[in-house]
Amino acid sequence: MQTTLRLQSLPFSSTKTYLAATLFAIGNIVLPQLFHLVPQGGVTWLPIYFFTLVGAYTYGWRVGLLTALVSPIANSLLFGMPAAAVLPAILLKSVLLAVFAGYAAARFEKASLPLLLAVVAAYQIVGTLGEWAMKGDFFLACQDFRIGIPGMLLQVVGGRVVINHIIRK
Repeated sequence: MQTTLRLQSLPFSSTKTYLAATLFAIGNIVLPQLFHLVPQGGVTWLPIYFFTLVGAYTYGWRVGLLTALVSPIANSLLFGMPAAAVLPAILLKSVLLAVFAGYAAARFEKASLPLLLAVVAAYQIVGTLGEWAMKGDFFLACQDFRIGIPGMLLQVVGGRVVINHIIRK
């Protein structure tokens, strides 16, 4: 079943934009802490991206962008994860995810598994190329593809469930 989105592309001038971004950023702070209780949980499950995807898809790229910028920085400042050395790459991928998810939601107005898979693949591929350019180490840049496949699948499947749940509310 494919649900047509009741897309809300919230403007920066709306209080609802900042409220939604705050709630999704909190989700992106809490979820990684839970996954970090498991060894290699962060790099395997990529939880810091989950609510960026959901926020951008349900409320537009602006909410996604705010979530993408605030949550990795807050996590790094509060918990030291992500480490400062990897923060630029995570911020790049987070911003790319917000842009791609916001665009896909606005363009296609549905949250199907193939569409979410395309969004996740797009931000990961472009982000990996950017990370490779930043760090000069292709093997390191490909870490999400070597270790984070479960996290990408969580984003696709879990993201679809959460997005469609929010839409129905």
